[in-house]
Amino acid sequence: MSKLYFSYAAMNAGKSTVLLQAAHNYEERGMRTCLFTALVDQRAGKGRIASRIGIAKDAYVFTKDDDLCGKITDLHNQAKLDCVLIDEAQFLTPEQVWQLAAIADDLKIPVLCYGLRTDFQGKLFPGSEILLSIADQLREIRTICWCGAKAIMVMRLDEDGQPVQEGAQIHIGGNDQYISLCRRHWKAQQLMGQSAQPKT
Repeated sequence: MSKLYFSYAAMNAGKSTVLLQAAHNYEERGMRTCLFTALVDQRAGKGRIASRIGIAKDAYVFTKDDDLCGKITDLHNQAKLDCVLIDEAQFLTPEQVWQLAAIADDLKIPVLCYGLRTDFQGKLFPGSEILLSIADQLREIRTICWCGAKAIMVMRLDEDGQPVQEGAQIHIGGNDQYISLCRRHWKAQQLMGQSAQPKT
């Protein structure tokens, strides 16, 4: 039976690297994959999934208005799909997560989703919340805080490198704007051994 998978992590844990490796493994065995990434995140270019270690692959894009079940079904009808891989899965809507579950359940295609669990305020992304609730299999991809402990939280930084306390949940950025921390240092707003106070 095909399953819906959710692999989650903090920033810079290698989620895209793991996704691209999974796609390569399928394709190396002559199987057809279909990759999606969020249109809102164009750091590597529109419709491009890229890893910090230098590997990349083209992908279809999705927005919050897309019917992913319809899109994937059409692609599958054109040529049999063996796996669907979703990058930046935190940007999925709850409805789209259920659509992906239908792909696994009804079309018998495994769906592998990769994304953040929580935002910079420690709140679940809507897509991640549903994935955590209904995915058949959950996997945490681990990364570490500057102290060496497991990083599970994400801190957003302003242009001066200071923690941001408020703002929109979705704000695209890289290492210059986000840092992964353990819960203790996230709560203390502490970066690299220095106490950082949010701007008022």
